[in-house]
Amino acid sequence: MGAEGAAPVGGGSADPRRVVLLTGPSGAGKSRLAARLGSAHGWPVVRLDDFYREATDPRLPRSPLGIPDWDHADSWDADSAVDALRQLVDDGRVEVPVYDIAASAVTGRHVLEARPTDYVVAEGLFAGRLVHPLRREGLLAEALCVRQNRSLTALRRLVRDLSERRKPPRILLRRGLALWRDEPHVVAQAEAQGARCLHPREAEAELGALLRAARTP
Repeated sequence: MGAEGAAPVGGGSADPRRVVLLTGPSGAGKSRLAARLGSAHGWPVVRLDDFYREATDPRLPRSPLGIPDWDHADSWDADSAVDALRQLVDDGRVEVPVYDIAASAVTGRHVLEARPTDYVVAEGLFAGRLVHPLRREGLLAEALCVRQNRSLTALRRLVRDLSERRKPPRILLRRGLALWRDEPHVVAQAEAQGARCLHPREAEAELGALLRAARTP
């Protein structure tokens, strides 16, 4: 069943302009799913990775590999992410940062806009941390954890990170092995935070049902 306080997927009417959270392991397909939803339905997509702390921020944790620890919850500014989502839902417009992981820095900003009946898709590794604050404020429509076979996820993550030259290959390989080992914990934590775990195809089908429910008189 859906997270407590969320609009039920596939049944009944849904409130306009609410947030759909997509969490799950790095490389599981959150960004691809969010992009498809944004393209198919015109929904704005908030990349929660853009709220990572910069390398100059003393609060940014470091990993044993000597790089920013993007897998540590404290590497991410949850309060700023909630503020941005609240503003987008309430006002229909917000300016958000653009974060470059290779540079560990914000390199620009851009504006997102939402129509009155849009859902706002917010995707990222730490999206599960936003379930309770968004639910408390009445802003949450649904929270889903996207997951696949973890070996396939690890391979896709490595290909993505190498193609984007996020860090040297040796570091990416070591980080990838650590993430592969930790994936069951990431999934369990997302479920504990209130997200339901689905394959990307299942998640896309259910969110399509959410849209149809919103359009039902």
